[in-house]
Amino acid sequence: MRSLKILLLSSAFNGLTQRAWLDLRQAGHDPSVVLFTDEITVCRQVEASGADLVICPFLKDRVPEQLWNHPQRPVVIIHPGIVGDRGASALDWAITRQVNRWGVTALQAVEEMDAGPIWSTCEFYMPADVRKSELYNGPVSDAAIVCIRDVVEKFATGFVPVPLDYTQPGVIGRLQPNMTQADRTFSWFDCAAFIKRSIDAADGQPGVLASLLGGQYYLYDAHLDSRQGTPGETLAVQDDAVLVAAGDHSLWIGSLKRKAQAGQETFKLPARHVLAEQLAGVPVLDSSIAQQRFNALAYQPIRYRETDHVGELTFEFYNGAMSTEQCQRLVAALRWAKARDTQVLLIKGGRGSFSNGVHLNVIQAAKVPGLEAWANIQAIDDVCQELLTARQLVISGLTGSAGAGGVMLALAADIVLAREGIVLNPHYKTMGLYGSEYWTYSLPRAAGSEVAHKLTEECLPISAVQAMEYAMVQDIGPRCPHTFDLWLSQQAQSALTNPQYRDARARKAMLDIQQIERCREHELAQMQLDMVQNRQQFAEKCRNFVFKRKTCQTPQRLIAPWALTYEAGMPESRMLNG
Repeated sequence: MRSLKILLLSSAFNGLTQRAWLDLRQAGHDPSVVLFTDEITVCRQVEASGADLVICPFLKDRVPEQLWNHPQRPVVIIHPGIVGDRGASALDWAITRQVNRWGVTALQAVEEMDAGPIWSTCEFYMPADVRKSELYNGPVSDAAIVCIRDVVEKFATGFVPVPLDYTQPGVIGRLQPNMTQADRTFSWFDCAAFIKRSIDAADGQPGVLASLLGGQYYLYDAHLDSRQGTPGETLAVQDDAVLVAAGDHSLWIGSLKRKAQAGQETFKLPARHVLAEQLAGVPVLDSSIAQQRFNALAYQPIRYRETDHVGELTFEFYNGAMSTEQCQRLVAALRWAKARDTQVLLIKGGRGSFSNGVHLNVIQAAKVPGLEAWANIQAIDDVCQELLTARQLVISGLTGSAGAGGVMLALAADIVLAREGIVLNPHYKTMGLYGSEYWTYSLPRAAGSEVAHKLTEECLPISAVQAMEYAMVQDIGPRCPHTFDLWLSQQAQSALTNPQYRDARARKAMLDIQQIERCREHELAQMQLDMVQNRQQFAEKCRNFVFKRKTCQTPQRLIAPWALTYEAGMPESRMLNG
């Protein structure tokens, strides 16, 4: 197939858009990106690009008529629903109604939302007890990539999309209203499973509005518990979560967002941070892995178990963000695990992101954000130090995507194993940071200084396949989370003798403690300038991220040379008038 000029029109360069961009590049294309800012600018950029095909992996805005009405250049929407499903709350309804099968549909943009002819569709079985972000980043993302590949192949062969026909027996999707808070509402007297499903269906955005300790909050990150109490009563605190009694059992609520008053802006924070002094007198449970036995069904953000000579430490922090306190708890857990009589230490993420580094929301909420950022970066450095200096052979299992310090945390291990389809963003510069987490040691050690410089300066995502080519990853395991966990355990069991990991074992013996400490000192000197003195506008960039400020333009690094060249060579009148 010839290389096509494919433009990705998206509301944000989110995980799915990054996967699509990487997958198209791997297939031999050179995709360009346009982030939706305003209708006039977007129309000008798309028309000026000279693109053959426009694909919208994640678009919350309506496609302007000037674009969808183009006779030769189709605009294809990737909709997270089965054929015939329409509306912006597709996944919310699918989780709420506990459908057995769901899917993704690629359809051509027309005047009526989600009603265009069908280019491709891919269905999957719905996982049980899945939250929206997990569904979106897992089965939906996988199905979307299948559809995008199919669309590109069909476009190259002159395929004509099939009109949506509700009279066909296989078309069971329907137009669905946008889900409101009235559709999500629950009573604490309802059963815990029902409440969890309501919260799961609103995960990420918008959350479920509910009363808690006399206030109104949007709830996120729910986990079932068997304990009982008076419905609505706060029973306990563990780490950052609060345990609230329901009609039958109870739920851990990990994150909250205070309902904003007029003129206010609020954002998600760990539940304990939001409720703060209101939790006085509520029992605080000991969550240390030394006291809490591994239980896959219990709420355990950090959990540990041993099999033969392998210690397995799992940490699961909501959205992959790691606050100062979370890092400190992880350091304590690592020190305990390192003292065990094991030869291999496997660290892995949970069901969401592996890690995205410091917790920007907690930083933004602090009285002095710069000082909280400074404390946070030192705490996550301590996590990396524990991994670098472990007596055991350390393996990191990238169960999900990772960014910035989260990538470098993984690289502090001796062996890095990745789940198929994950995306890595090994850079800091776009957030106005030099970076830490021993990256000036771990990244060149793995990939070489030239590649390390390229990755941190270009600020582009890389796939697991690319990471393996750069020697940042030693092997890639199955995409299915459960199968990957089994594969990961098998790799850990054989790591001491597996010839595939001989170089990694040898490299561990060459660790230079003085060098890694020099790297830390240098990085922290730079980070103090960035975080405390705001050298590169970190404070403003952090605020924009937390409050989800819309971008004012597409970053130059995401625009392919062919799109820039085409625009530069066009007469100004044509650029403006299309």
